Amino acid sequence: MLSPSEQGITGRMIEIAETGSGKSHRDENFPVASILAPHRRAPVMCFYNFVRAADDISDHPSLSADEKLALLDRLDDALMGVGPDEEVAARLRLICAERGLDRQHARDLLVAFRRDVTKLRYENWDDLIDYCRYSAMPVGRFVCDVHGENASRTWPANDALCAALQVINHLQDCAKDYQSLNRVYLTQEALAAHGANVEMLAAPRAPEPLRAAIRDLNDKTAQLLDQSRCFADLIDDTRLAMNVGAIQALAEELVARLRVADPLSEKVHAGKLGFALTGARGAVAALARRLVRPRRLAMDAAQ
Repeated sequence: MLSPSEQGITGRMIEIAETGSGKSHRDENFPVASILAPHRRAPVMCFYNFVRAADDISDHPSLSADEKLALLDRLDDALMGVGPDEEVAARLRLICAERGLDRQHARDLLVAFRRDVTKLRYENWDDLIDYCRYSAMPVGRFVCDVHGENASRTWPANDALCAALQVINHLQDCAKDYQSLNRVYLTQEALAAHGANVEMLAAPRAPEPLRAAIRDLNDKTAQLLDQSRCFADLIDDTRLAMNVGAIQALAEELVARLRVADPLSEKVHAGKLGFALTGARGAVAALARRLVRPRRLAMDAAQ
């Protein structure tokens, strides 16, 4: 028996496919599986499609909170094989079983999407990073698992980079998140420290107190990128290392832009050409370091 929230207000069962936004991996701010080997790309795209479906549910403009939570629970059940099948969940469940991958990464993300439905404000930086623990870090961890990377070696840097990417998205979309979803990821602590308030997010231009709060959080994000700069060099797979190098470079570019740009009135993200050039420079730099690394290691061993 379906609950009223699962059936929707009309009594008709809400289909998860109907909640889709139409967005794809090509619409993301950072490359998704862009230069991964084909046999690695399949599980990553299954994972992405599952996450896209969950994200569309949590951001849906007309569903109630109860309806969203019921749909997210349905995705979770389908992923674990204990409820009616949903296509995106079934595909991910099967490929995880085939390749021995942990479905917990996807379940962790569902924690974040449920939080998006029920939690609209964040108290301080630790509170925000705890959200990133579920909303962002599992993505990179899953990709590392797909490539057979050493978790103890790569996850700390992965977590820093993924958290930085999440906060960057929050900062550049802060006005849209507030105006369309009443979500504010700018922490209450940062706003209060500079005399800002959430209502300022409705202004056509960010008042100086709000700009100061955004810069404060952006500076903390830059520190995360300092911690993740070694990530590409810790990865065994060359294509994955290049992908991470591209993402690191793009993130650093956006942090630099957020130091001077007003996300309420200015476009923070670079155009397609600038995006491609920055990513290419990061990927090539990661590859170049790999080419000289064996020689450096041999020289270190000889000394």
